[in-house]
Amino acid sequence: MRAVVVHGHYYQPPREDPWLEVVAAEANAAPFHDWNVRIERECYRAVVAARLPAADGRIARIVNALSWTSFDVGPTLLDWMEREAPDTYAQVLVADRESRERVGFGNAVASPYHHVILPLGSRRDVVTEVRWGIADFRRRFGRVPEGMWLPETAVDDATLDVLAEHGIAFTIVAPHQVARPPARGLPGLYRTGNGREIALFVYDGPLSHDLAFGVALKDGARWARRMLEGAGTAHSVVSVATDGETFGHHHRFAEMALARMVEDVRQSAAATLTNFAAVLARRRPSERVTLVAPSSWSCVHGVDRWRADCGCRVAPEKGLHQRWRAPLRGAVEWLAGELHALFDREAGALLADPWAARDACGEHGVHEGAATAAIVASHAGRQLSPAEVVRARELLEMERHALRLFTSCAWFFDDVGGLEPLQVLRYAARAIELSGAPPSLEAAFVQRLAAATSNDPAVGDAARVYRERARPALPPPVLVAGSHAVARSAVPGWPSDRAYAYDVVTSGDDVRLTHHRTGRAETFTVCVERPAALQARVTVAPAGSGTTATLQLGDLLEPERSAVVAAGTAALAGRLAAPDDALALEAGTADLATVAERALLRAVRAHATDRSPGAAQALSDLLDLFVLRGWPVPFDAQTAFWRWRSSLPDRDAATFAALASRLGFAVPGEV
Repeated sequence: MRAVVVHGHYYQPPREDPWLEVVAAEANAAPFHDWNVRIERECYRAVVAARLPAADGRIARIVNALSWTSFDVGPTLLDWMEREAPDTYAQVLVADRESRERVGFGNAVASPYHHVILPLGSRRDVVTEVRWGIADFRRRFGRVPEGMWLPETAVDDATLDVLAEHGIAFTIVAPHQVARPPARGLPGLYRTGNGREIALFVYDGPLSHDLAFGVALKDGARWARRMLEGAGTAHSVVSVATDGETFGHHHRFAEMALARMVEDVRQSAAATLTNFAAVLARRRPSERVTLVAPSSWSCVHGVDRWRADCGCRVAPEKGLHQRWRAPLRGAVEWLAGELHALFDREAGALLADPWAARDACGEHGVHEGAATAAIVASHAGRQLSPAEVVRARELLEMERHALRLFTSCAWFFDDVGGLEPLQVLRYAARAIELSGAPPSLEAAFVQRLAAATSNDPAVGDAARVYRERARPALPPPVLVAGSHAVARSAVPGWPSDRAYAYDVVTSGDDVRLTHHRTGRAETFTVCVERPAALQARVTVAPAGSGTTATLQLGDLLEPERSAVVAAGTAALAGRLAAPDDALALEAGTADLATVAERALLRAVRAHATDRSPGAAQALSDLLDLFVLRGWPVPFDAQTAFWRWRSSLPDRDAATFAALASRLGFAVPGEV
């Protein structure tokens, strides 16, 4: 046996808003909507359709590289991909099926459901993460996983014991994570303190390093030769492991080097391109290995990168401290303990075994609301009232967010003010809300966060991040009800029965939202006013609360706001553009900004003599468009306004103060 195995670990932090379950726009991912979309375009869809160039530079073949390489994809990323990139997702499943048909074992490897550092977790949480990961894998790939990738390859004896207890045959580690790697790249045998056994594959450190930093990717053919040379001894395995995002995201066009390597190794008689499960089936481990624990592949200090100022950082040249890591972990560990105690107490009064019910959420699909209701029904210790069913579902949802608190990305990067710690604090805010605990719980959590200080004085500390950025300014159901009502009034065919994490029923001015995971229902009276094409005012009054929230167009949630703006823009273009401009816009020979500039100049000039309400409204509508699009007011429009306004008597000119301000002129007395 001479085997070559290339493993890619594909993962992105979950970015969904914990109230709405959608990913918000991320400006630094431009020109894409968010980082998931950007990396899917740059990497994932490229890897499953990698171009293999011919000698003249044209395409010789298109290769699904996952069909030939070992891989794991984080379950939360697969969940997003299934919804937002279904073609790529389908090819991930195809790759496992094709490899299974070819070598008898699929290339896909499972992973714990959330990307958490398992050696830092309680055994109960580790068990849930592993069970959810296995259940998610079985649902997607239609088989039981042989192996499981550990996030950051973070490992200790207890973690391996849980894997072995759940039938996992192998995992993958870095060379420094065992005292002495087995000879010739063969799997080693590890026996846990509880007497369970699991195989460890130790990847080639130097070659994997060259992959991660792009050295090996400069020449796919040379990379293939290095792999084949490493497998040149009989009964040997050469394996490499790297972040899957290496191929196309971290290194542009690296998926083409991967395709070339696959092609050259596949065509060679010197070794077989295969996967770890197939190797293990042919060569059971005999050499015992000793674990270096706790350890990981990305921290030379064990697992301190996720709990201490160990010195590991993304940009060491900037000299930033990570003293915030320990208090951030301490705060979320404290909060998780409080939430678990509340779950044990409250769910224990509703469910026969609340922790078994939590584990069952993975069996039925973590994101399936109907399944959560079924779990409550099957685990109820007695006949529950409808209100008790909702409460039990809320408690299970609280536990889901309590697990998400430990997503490793929050500690990986260089500052507590980054997107990843913010996301974890949002999970905390949602979990606290679901807990129904008194305000003292949140106050105590925030007090602990204050010790996690940022490198940036403008950020302050994690307590400030939590107060100012993690908690929503308005209750999300209010935003959903108002945004949904405005979109329905402005956009023909806008979906009427579902919005974000809610099922929607509308009756007259009443909007009823039912959270599809918890079953919690709320009714709002919503009144929409549309004074202009690009303006909206909506009042949202929760039933029985006696309070009212008023939203303007800019307050609406992003998809609805964009749809209303698009519909209003189309209406304006048809109504206010000159006939030639309208035809050019429709034909695609003129862009909207240019047409809008011309229309605004005409409207300003017309207003010099036409003071009718219609002319004023046309000018106001166009200025609304410029504001919403973020365009500057055109030079020529400002000039035209100044020329006719400055010729008016002061008393008449004063009546145009508001219009002057919108066109960019200072208010008299401020100059």
